[in-house]
Amino acid sequence: MSRPDERRFPGSVFGVGSEPDARFSLANERTFLAWIRTALALVAGGVALETLGLDLQPGLRLAASIVLIVAGTALPLIAWAGWGHVERALRSGSPLPSTIVGVVLAVVVSVVGVLVLLGVLLR
Repeated sequence: MSRPDERRFPGSVFGVGSEPDARFSLANERTFLAWIRTALALVAGGVALETLGLDLQPGLRLAASIVLIVAGTALPLIAWAGWGHVERALRSGSPLPSTIVGVVLAVVVSVVGVLVLLGVLLR
């Protein structure tokens, strides 16, 4: 008969170390879900920016929309990897790893802000 951890997905995470305090695992999961909500907001913002047809330079408005939609599509994948790294660290008793999710999001928001600002100035 298989161990309970062998039936959990992903095995590369749950097959490592021992079961950590549930509070820490659940906090890690809540953080992951917060990034998923953020990704959904990025996609919705990108769609809204283009659909509403704001009085911005059209090429820059489209570029900003594409950046938001691409970031909203990529963010769950980055967040999933971050969740796995943290969960493995919790299970093995290692120091928690750093994450690039916040940096990626900061860059995306900055790029979109610059594109929208230029779109307003160059209309």
